[in-house]
Amino acid sequence: MIVPIKTELGEEKAWDILCTLDPEDVCKRAGISYDSGTTVYQITSFGIGFSVSLSEKDITTDSSRGEIFLSELRHLFRLSVLWYLINAKDIPFTENLVRPHDIKGGQRFSSGTYRLPLDEIEKRYGNDKEAFLRRGKEYGAELIGYGDVAIRLFPLPRIPVSILLWLEDDEFPARADLLFDSSCEFHINTSDILWAIAVMSIRVLL
Repeated sequence: MIVPIKTELGEEKAWDILCTLDPEDVCKRAGISYDSGTTVYQITSFGIGFSVSLSEKDITTDSSRGEIFLSELRHLFRLSVLWYLINAKDIPFTENLVRPHDIKGGQRFSSGTYRLPLDEIEKRYGNDKEAFLRRGKEYGAELIGYGDVAIRLFPLPRIPVSILLWLEDDEFPARADLLFDSSCEFHINTSDILWAIAVMSIRVLL
């Protein structure tokens, strides 16, 4: 089950704010592009191109791989993209990786309905490193040097998410971990949206 995000961070409010912003500033901050003729932003998420139309207040893609974000993950995806465009900062990655529970309000990520389903990654890929890598590459991931195998996804241009996997062996079960670049809190100042980004990063691998 996917938990709804708080209503004060709703989509209608986000569209209203985004439509008042200077597109040139938004593009610089968020690392995206804009077509003034069509009033459409172009953003890459998980290696897939999406169009964010201000006039239609809609997000679309021509990629079949992007359909999961317009259907099953629609609520999480749309809110994440919109609030990112509103709040993103033009700053580099720190390359300092942090666990979700180390960010402000992130304690909820490890319990109850907000618990991240990393156990599903462990079950699916605990004995299959290559399948983990193949699936990640389908969504624009790059290989990084942690765990037995690890990838870095880009749910949003300035918010990378790293998924680390330790394979099952004779002594220990498989284990997966999710880490943000510590700069994430400069771009998204609420744990609800960061939770949504984390959930999407896990779901695309399953």
